[in-house]
Amino acid sequence: METATIVNPFVVGRYVSDHYFCDRQKETEFLVKQTMNGRNVALISPRRMGKTGLIHHCFNQPELKGGYHTFFVDIYATTSLAEFVYLLGKTIYEELKPEKTAWTERFFQIVRSLRVGFKLDAMTGEPSFDISLGNIQSPQITLDEIFQYLEAADKPCLVAIDEFQQIGSYEEKNVEALLRTKIQQCRQTLFIFSGSERHVMSNMFNSSSKPFYQSAISMGLEPIPLAAYTDFAIRMFEERGKRIAPTVIESVYRQFDGCTWFVQMMMNELFALTAHDELCDMPKLELAHRNVIQAQESSYKDMLSRLAPKQKQVLQGIAKEGKASGITSSAFIKKYNLPSASSVQSAIKPLLKNEIVTQEEDAYRVYDYFFAEWLRKEY
Repeated sequence: METATIVNPFVVGRYVSDHYFCDRQKETEFLVKQTMNGRNVALISPRRMGKTGLIHHCFNQPELKGGYHTFFVDIYATTSLAEFVYLLGKTIYEELKPEKTAWTERFFQIVRSLRVGFKLDAMTGEPSFDISLGNIQSPQITLDEIFQYLEAADKPCLVAIDEFQQIGSYEEKNVEALLRTKIQQCRQTLFIFSGSERHVMSNMFNSSSKPFYQSAISMGLEPIPLAAYTDFAIRMFEERGKRIAPTVIESVYRQFDGCTWFVQMMMNELFALTAHDELCDMPKLELAHRNVIQAQESSYKDMLSRLAPKQKQVLQGIAKEGKASGITSSAFIKKYNLPSASSVQSAIKPLLKNEIVTQEEDAYRVYDYFFAEWLRKEY
């Protein structure tokens, strides 16, 4: 069997291979088609819906795997252009280093500003990327050199930048315009701009006042259809000599609104709880749910400890409601003993900014379904 070392086929948080990737056939075809036709793509959907997995899955398709150099850069934790440039350079170098082609060896010849980080391993004699963030003295110069390097490649390059909306909050104010100019000048380098803050990403690519206006084909990502996920889950169980009732799969899917990461997390635990030749049935659901929450309880306590008292109150109220509408109404304020509408408004802003709470039209919910359940039971 393919990738026999994978004990649990419900892989969470990483991409292994096509075999462990569920559906997304239309999305894969669309993304590959856009790339093959020389178009940049803005992939916009909520976090943990499977954007990263889809990108790596597309990178693994024959059309892209053989014809392009592919790079994936996650900039979620970056706060400046210097950090962006550092991650981009590091990712490109480390991805290409194993190939040992003439082009890879030219990295420090073209990206001259990073030569300070070019060192040889004393034991193996292999070159290494021994660079710290402090070595990025002139981010714009280094960025120019990196783009020059990509454009000089022996085949087209495809760069996926995850959580792309982060560039809008950098300490420098001109990063969007700067990157747009650099990207517009590329002739053989394409980009996938992936982002989870839908309103920010939509504004970046669909507002005529923004530098990236109409510079990419916009693409959303909806939950995998229940029927497709059911077939996938049954097959994964059966391949390992186990069985699962379709009603269990549907229950998990509907509980988490089909959100990929949360569904996979539950299926991973259900698979672990099911013995060989055993049927995974409804009674296992409660134990699996409890186990998943218990494994993350310390991080939930830590998250809660860092919130201001009013933020905690509002968060707990939203968790108890499930989906809370009218959070500044007198009914909501009275029900959860909140001081005033203005205090709710001030509390909800950081909860949204830190993605602890998400807004769907006029309703709010705790972003992490497991965290919401923990809050409901503990408070």
